[in-house]
Amino acid sequence: MDHPILRSLVKILLFDVTLYLWWVMLNLSVTFGWNLVIISGAILLVFPVTWLARLMLDKRPTKVRADWITTFLHFGVMILFGSAIVRAIISHPDWAGWTIPIPTEIGFGLVIICGAAAFLSVANLALKGLGLPFAIALSKKLAVDWLYAWTRNPMVLASLALLTALGIWFQSALFVLWVLSLVSPALLFFVKVYEERELEIRFGAPYLEYKSKTPMLFPRKPRD
Repeated sequence: MDHPILRSLVKILLFDVTLYLWWVMLNLSVTFGWNLVIISGAILLVFPVTWLARLMLDKRPTKVRADWITTFLHFGVMILFGSAIVRAIISHPDWAGWTIPIPTEIGFGLVIICGAAAFLSVANLALKGLGLPFAIALSKKLAVDWLYAWTRNPMVLASLALLTALGIWFQSALFVLWVLSLVSPALLFFVKVYEERELEIRFGAPYLEYKSKTPMLFPRKPRD
């Protein structure tokens, strides 16, 4: 039995908890070693959490059950990614390593461009899918137009590009390496293992058709 009001209240509670934990991470004072544990450990936890949610989803793949599992998984993933990213950005001056020999002005320009792309992908989902990122508001329609006609995951692509641009702006090769070696695989694992399956359950054949025509990540000119 579906309980939309209860699920909405749970989402509000989980959203408040997420913001609070991000605030804690923002103001946390820890040693360099513990900071690295948070930055790497939170991302690594995405893999088992996502896999467990997929097993639970496949056990009884109904739309109502998928909504509940997705709600808890999405906020859990938001907490993990958000905590690691907040700590990484705050502590980036302490990261010893190679310096990227690119002027900070170019890096800042890339941040602006990638940030704009991320904002447009969120606006695209809101206008065409009637939803917002993660379980804040699951899309009510399948977004297949505009940016979503070129790639199934423009928000993921823009977010990863934005984090990489931040690393270039910081002139930190280690930050970029962290994005490419940990954040990117974890986020793509989440999308491939859980989100695609959840969308199949929620939208059925229209999503499978869209999936067959549109690349997962790297943009391609839409097919007629």
